[in-house]
Order: sequence, then structure tokens, then C-alpha cells
Amino acid sequence: MSASSSLNAQSTPTAVRQAARDGLLKGPTSGLASGYVQVNLVILPESEAAGFLRFCQANPKPCPLLAVSEPGARTCHALANDLDIARDVPAYRIYRDGTATDTVADVADYWRDDLVTFALGCSFTFEHALIQSGLRVRHIDQGRNVPMYQTSVALTPAGGFSGNLVVSMRPFNAADVIRAIQITTRYPQVHGAPVHLGNPGLIGISELHAPDYGDPVSVQDDEIPVFWACGVTPQQVLIDSGVSFAITHSPGHMLVTDIPDRDLALF
Repeated sequence: MSASSSLNAQSTPTAVRQAARDGLLKGPTSGLASGYVQVNLVILPESEAAGFLRFCQANPKPCPLLAVSEPGARTCHALANDLDIARDVPAYRIYRDGTATDTVADVADYWRDDLVTFALGCSFTFEHALIQSGLRVRHIDQGRNVPMYQTSVALTPAGGFSGNLVVSMRPFNAADVIRAIQITTRYPQVHGAPVHLGNPGLIGISELHAPDYGDPVSVQDDEIPVFWACGVTPQQVLIDSGVSFAITHSPGHMLVTDIPDRDLALF
């Protein structure tokens, strides 16, 4: 059995990061190392960092900021002690002049002394709380990446960055929707409560079975699609804003930290 296939909800964050570092973990991290915070990454030159910080402050729902590194640092002790930001994610994306040009297994060869890492909260974190409460998370049950969609919902422009909201979707029946809202509201630092439920057309989504990122999942006739702000939003913003150079995680391929989920719960 490979190291990748042996990873599961009981795996430690260190084991998940090491598997990514060794090139053995290549798939999405949803459902791995349950109970620990997973984060989105946006890595920008220092010249762009102050502007992006203002953008995050203006749009905290899709861009909940958990940590910022020093320029050039590949570590961030607020996230983990044995961290290598350039190698501990299963897949990264490289952006040049507003275009995603490459998806790579590590970014050590792309690293620069002026790069600043932003760690943003991820909804994979609250999935552990949903499952602990007895709710089924469809993309985990089906072994798929969470479906994510571009929307028509405009963000607040700031710092030279602008664009529209990206959302992730999880279907639930009516009773479970209420419980899911209650649970995720406790976690504002990982997107918190949903931003929309029901008719996807009201937020500009025309084809629920054809996500812009991730994989499609089944939605039953008695289920309601529920949409959360998504950490892929900054990736679309980098494209829309035409940023000259940036690195992010590949959608669904997160950095798993040593921070317990419970540390982000409000109550």
C-alpha cells in the first residue's frame, strides 16, 4: 500500500505534509487529518502583499486571514513547526500575468526571497464538525474533490485586487441544512455560515453538474444545494486582476496545519 492510499481521517498533519513533501500524496486533502485546520495559500511578491492584505480585510468571508509569513520564509510557526511551504502541499498553481500557467508538485524551484505567504481559512476544516454531528458530506462519501463555482456576486475591490466570489457546494436535506448552518456559523475563520442556499441561478450558477473547479457530486431530489464562500476566490481574483506572479495551492489540495479545529470554534 502506498503512503498516499494509507492516509485517512486519523492521519496526523505531519504525516499528510510529509507525504506531500515526498511526492506520494497527489490528490485532494478533504477528509484527511480530521480535527486539524486546513488552509488555502496565496503567495505573492512583497510589492503586492500590502494590497492583498487590504483585499482580505475588505472581503473576510471568502478570504479569512489566519497567518502571514515574513518575506522569503518557507516556514510559518503559527501554522506548524516543521513546515516547508514550498513542498508540503500536494499540488500548487503558478500564475503569470493573470494566467494560471502551471500545476506542479512543489514550488522550491520557483521560490524567491521576496515572496510572502498568506494562509486563509478553508471550509475543509468545518467538515470534521459536520461529520462529528452525524451529517454526511457528499464529496467525501463519493471520494471526490468538493465542487466549486464562479458566481455573479461581486467582491469589494481593494489594494488593486477585484473580482467575483467563488463558492463551494454541499447538498443536504432540509433538516440537515438547518444543522449545517448552525455548525458552520461557529467557524467564521474558515468561511463560517453559508452565503446562499437553494436556486443556484440566483448567484449566477447555470450548471450545478458542471463545477468550475473540483468534481461534480450527486444532488438528490429532496436535497438543497448549500453554498459556502470558498478559498479558491483569491485564485480567480489573481486572474481577474492580472497579477504578474503568484503561487497558490491547486483547488482542493490544501496545506494541513497543526492547529486543532476546536481552536477556531467560537462556542
